[in-house]
Amino acid sequence: MAEITTERHDKVAVVTVSDPQHRNALTIGLSEQLAAAIAAAENDTGVHAVVITGAPPAFCAGADLSALGDAAEDGLRAIYAGFLAVARCSLPTIAAVGGAAVGAGLNLALAADVRLAGPRARFDARFLRLGIHPGGGMTWMLQRIVGPQQAAGMTLFGEILDAEAAYRAGLVRRVVLGDHDDLLAAAVEYAAGAGAAPRDLLITTKRTMAVTRTLDSHAEAVDTEIAPQVASLDSEEFGARLAAMKSRIASPR
Repeated sequence: MAEITTERHDKVAVVTVSDPQHRNALTIGLSEQLAAAIAAAENDTGVHAVVITGAPPAFCAGADLSALGDAAEDGLRAIYAGFLAVARCSLPTIAAVGGAAVGAGLNLALAADVRLAGPRARFDARFLRLGIHPGGGMTWMLQRIVGPQQAAGMTLFGEILDAEAAYRAGLVRRVVLGDHDDLLAAAVEYAAGAGAAPRDLLITTKRTMAVTRTLDSHAEAVDTEIAPQVASLDSEEFGARLAAMKSRIASPR
């Protein structure tokens, strides 16, 4: 049965695209479910980070183009809805890529803030080899993450990156040896770093980073950060954490 499943690991939601028989290819229905799962995580105040993965052996084989019918543009945009929900997620996101990430599946991996790869991971644009123009913002996301030359190699020349090559290219943050369970455990552990921070502060900081990466000067970044930083200094969360830190310093050992 093709479905999107969600499991909670403390403050981390693990969202899985599950249709292994079809290598987790994105249908319109799966994309709708994926967008709904991301929205549910954002609306759950107990969730601080989201891990996206695919049921083994693949991560996501791309879009199920046979499901588009005659409404090509509307169908494509409906399939985009899943990975665009990940790209727009207000919470920190991690893609745990244990197998092939192809076409729209590559887009799903690119949409996350951080990617961890298992030894069987493959990153394959493939659009041109199928006779299809890239879509879903792939050319924009890929060039921003790996730079124009590497993006050209993958998009125009069909270069496929395995886990180690993806790490060297800066496409993935870490390669995790072992099976899919090991990869998921590593992703949840990595995401726990976000679980230790105040949720509202995570959301604000991610929003700020989206702005500052488009700026041209250090001074503009300082000006962008100052208002939310001042607001955080006035927060109850900061007050409580500061008091706890002072108490630990003052306590005799």
